[in-house]
Amino acid sequence: MNRRTLALLAAKVVAVLVIGAALWIWLSPFGRDQAPTAAATGTVPIGGPFSLVDQDGRRVTEQDFRGRWMLLYFGYTYCPDACPLGLTTMAEAMDLLPAGTAEKVVPVLITVDPERDTAAVLKDYVGAFSPRLVGLTGTPDEVQPVLKEWKVYARKAEPAADGSYLMDHSTFTYLMAPDGAYAAHFGHDTAPEAMAEKIESIVGG
Repeated sequence: MNRRTLALLAAKVVAVLVIGAALWIWLSPFGRDQAPTAAATGTVPIGGPFSLVDQDGRRVTEQDFRGRWMLLYFGYTYCPDACPLGLTTMAEAMDLLPAGTAEKVVPVLITVDPERDTAAVLKDYVGAFSPRLVGLTGTPDEVQPVLKEWKVYARKAEPAADGSYLMDHSTFTYLMAPDGAYAAHFGHDTAPEAMAEKIESIVGG
């Protein structure tokens, strides 16, 4: 194979890779580990109104959290590994905060699997991590717009033979300001100590 043929082959490979990457970005705008990015105004377009049900069966909206910071994670109770780790990190970070700071922050789990995560299921689940943790669910039609507003990727994987399934989903934890604006986010590998330090620096005592 001569040099010209090799060059043409390499160019075709690059073109295929570029086209494939472009299609992936277009088809998956909220990729599993895609970090939030700032808009032209310098703000991050994350968050919005919602109406969901907490683990006690009470209807709550975003207005119920106004005046407090939200430490928000999107996951589900049947998650085998990522969610327990993410929620444990949140709970430990909350415990590391000074009392005055912790009182200003409410940790929240919003399910990405509303078909299985009823209020009763969430109640047992969130209580295992922290008495402070609020679990929110709703109908699929109520939850889906929330995922979109928060730029959360979530997709049901192919069910197993027994009908069980996993959810593929993004794993960021968001810190939202008392007015509902985005303040910060944390990657899945963030240590509780680092999360607590960042929250304290933003929220204050």
